[in-house]
Amino acid sequence: MSKSHIAIRVHGKVQGVFFRESTKDKARELGLTGFVQNKPDGTVYIEAEGTPEALKQLEEWAHKGPSRARVEQVEVQQLESLTGFEQFTVQR
Repeated sequence: MSKSHIAIRVHGKVQGVFFRESTKDKARELGLTGFVQNKPDGTVYIEAEGTPEALKQLEEWAHKGPSRARVEQVEVQQLESLTGFEQFTVQR
């Protein structure tokens, strides 16, 4: 089973709305590993590894996010190499 590694940056009202915790729950549900963190510029940054199908589902979910989020833009970047994350975590 091939794995891929992507980075997602989510813009909008995405901090203070449980975006990180919801992302962790969704990623774990999809069997992904990686992390999510708030950035100083107000965005949420996600790195995830897993099957292309599961990553696509996470990307689609990120366009909406949790109910209190107001997503304005989502940037997705395919990363070259796998990091080998052991689980999906929230970074402070």
